[in-house]
Amino acid sequence: MLVFWKEKLVLLSVPKTGTTALETALGPKASMIISDPPELKHAPVYRYNRFFRPMFEKACKEENMETVAVMREPVSWLGSWYRYRRRPFMKGQSNSTHDLSFDDFVDAYTKGDRPSFANVGSQAKFLEPRPNGTAVTHLFRYEDQPGFIRFLEDRLQMKIALEQENVSPQMDLSLSPRIETKLRRKCSEEFDLYDSIA
Repeated sequence: MLVFWKEKLVLLSVPKTGTTALETALGPKASMIISDPPELKHAPVYRYNRFFRPMFEKACKEENMETVAVMREPVSWLGSWYRYRRRPFMKGQSNSTHDLSFDDFVDAYTKGDRPSFANVGSQAKFLEPRPNGTAVTHLFRYEDQPGFIRFLEDRLQMKIALEQENVSPQMDLSLSPRIETKLRRKCSEEFDLYDSIA
């Protein structure tokens, strides 16, 4: 999570959406960089609403902070997790995907009780608005990097050059029609939210 106090903007770090590269590029401009622990770096809307928003409003007397976040196309997002958990040092660990096909991984993700290797959360849950109205003010598709970068450059009044960081190994990530249909049915909220981004 990055906080830009003068610009009244908080960048929420949805996992697997390039947030490490953004932190590197925008860190010098940020008023606050929350990079550890992961539970705070990747604080979802509900955690932002519970801890950070009250701090800004009560302790800092600022009620006009806006939030910005990025959402990745759901199959691509799961593919990024699958590849990330196939890195060499993950071999033999309970959340490794080394001995699984992408179909196996996604099939496990669609289960109610996910095994540890497929327990990667939910972008829709991360971005879910709160009953008090707290929600992401500006939501971009990960695949629209130019639009997202234009927004940040305009808002932060700076040029942004992103370097690739935390890159997982490349591999084929096609799903069988059966598993893709199951994913879209069981996790429809992910696709509905992604499709709603203008």
